[in-house]
Amino acid sequence: MSFLIDPALLYAQGRTYSALVPEEKRTPPRDTAAFAATMAVFWGVSVGLYLEQGWTKPLWKLCRAKSGRDWMLNSGVFRLDHERAGTGTHLVSGAIFATYPLWLWLGMRRRG
Repeated sequence: MSFLIDPALLYAQGRTYSALVPEEKRTPPRDTAAFAATMAVFWGVSVGLYLEQGWTKPLWKLCRAKSGRDWMLNSGVFRLDHERAGTGTHLVSGAIFATYPLWLWLGMRRRG
């Protein structure tokens, strides 16, 4: 997961949920449970990568990144200095993390 692809993955997950669960079987508890589980996975892994938690090492190594934060910020595309990420980078990253529920919600609400 990375800031570059997470929004698209969350939107796609929401669309997939909407396609697989017919309208007549969708209930607020079911939708809330699916939403919460998806967000737990995305935030858990993505924040873990950003904070460079040891358990994320196999994932960022698989992506050929130098660290979890390198993967989250650069996604193998950009060249941001992940080793000297300061307050500004952390604030912007936090703001991006805060948008994650929006992408999932937009995908879940999309019809057709």
